Amino acid sequence: MLLRVLHDGLANTALLYTLLVALWSFWLYLRRRDLTSHFWGALVIAGLIFALQALIGTTMVLQGRYPWRNVHYLYGVLGVITLPATFAFTRGRGGYREALLYGVILLFLTGVALRAQMTAG
Repeated sequence: MLLRVLHDGLANTALLYTLLVALWSFWLYLRRRDLTSHFWGALVIAGLIFALQALIGTTMVLQGRYPWRNVHYLYGVLGVITLPATFAFTRGRGGYREALLYGVILLFLTGVALRAQMTAG
């Protein structure tokens, strides 16, 4: 029961947090500002939220609690690998153009988090 509450709470956190960081990213792009250390920290927090969410979800699966739809697993994997993949794709650059890319990716992750909530049991 506790894991279910944590998993649901982190899902809401992931949804709202990625949306807010996406807006911040678009703001940096529109102002033609490079990514700051504060922004990089926010991205790390977003990645940790998804990783913790996946850890709790995996624990629930190992305890025999499965989501209603198998596509829920795909959303979990996407949440965990998308930000590190984007960092690798950009080679860690932090210019204002990358701010646009991260904004789009974070909006995608917002959609992933929303869709994952819809497929949960």
